[in-house]
Amino acid sequence: MSLAHPTTVSPSSLVTPYTPLSTDAEEAATTLKAAEVVKIQLGAQIDGFGAIVCDTVVVPSAKNDEDTHSGREADLLLATHYANELLLRLMLPPGLLASGTEDEKKQATSAPAIKQSRMSELVQKVAESYGCNVVESTTSWLFERNEIEGKKKIVLSPGEGMKGEGTPEVGEVWGVEVGISLGSGKVKTLEHRPTLHRRTTTTYGLKRPTSRQLLSEVVKKFGTFPFSLRQLEDERGAKMGALECVRADVLRQYPVFGDKDGEAVSRVFTTVAITKNGLTRLSAPPTPDLSKYKTDKKITDEEILKILEQPLARSTGSKSKNKKKKKPAAKQAPDEVEGDSSEEE
Repeated sequence: MSLAHPTTVSPSSLVTPYTPLSTDAEEAATTLKAAEVVKIQLGAQIDGFGAIVCDTVVVPSAKNDEDTHSGREADLLLATHYANELLLRLMLPPGLLASGTEDEKKQATSAPAIKQSRMSELVQKVAESYGCNVVESTTSWLFERNEIEGKKKIVLSPGEGMKGEGTPEVGEVWGVEVGISLGSGKVKTLEHRPTLHRRTTTTYGLKRPTSRQLLSEVVKKFGTFPFSLRQLEDERGAKMGALECVRADVLRQYPVFGDKDGEAVSRVFTTVAITKNGLTRLSAPPTPDLSKYKTDKKITDEEILKILEQPLARSTGSKSKNKKKKKPAAKQAPDEVEGDSSEEE
């Protein structure tokens, strides 16, 4: 097992993964403030098959004591949670979980897949229910072996020149991203140094020793998965070598994007597998305790509420039907269920 994505921590208005270098004094001095919205992302891979996860947390403060959230903070987190749950359901192939007669199942399966423009519209409606907006060009990708940006992608609120390609199908693994902003959702490129890179398939005769050393280390440690320059043995040398590697298109660098309005941004990333029984989360943020979020806003759109009620997968029954039941302990609670091994959705 090795890394599929470095651990990154993105402060409030930053949209993309952020990994400042220790040799860049100003950025290295970045500190998190109480009650700040922070995105944490990381990933791992086995034999080239990656799983990446990102969650949004709020730095503890008197305001969110005991992990309770209210006001605009609650609006942002709830919008992100429900937008993610909605998108995952919209990605299910038509009729995959259909019930009823064979004719009804066949009819459901033959229905056209939901268009990406409609996905974007519905997810935006969720965001607007909480006074928020979807982050511009939020993109989910098909995952393949040694590739986290495959041939298919879903783009929400696409910016200029951006559009999605393809539809999810059974047997595929996807990296599903949802980004929500308290502002307009528009993004801008920040002046922060791009430190997150990824090797391309381009071959080029690099001239500088620092460039060749950098590429050699990247090939051995990271393959074609993203990495941060701070993960390399010689950080200063890596900064110099990366310049030629990026110019020669041997490495792709990821610019640092932030919210255009400077507003707080929340983001979650889930890796899912689409099987004949529905959608399985391979890596995902923990389910939030919704009772701790206090706001007067809510989703009222009946179509969206109906979709959110739908399951992501069908129940496959007990994992161990022949498991012997143990005799109850003498002081066992009367309402405790014995031998419960039902599979979690």
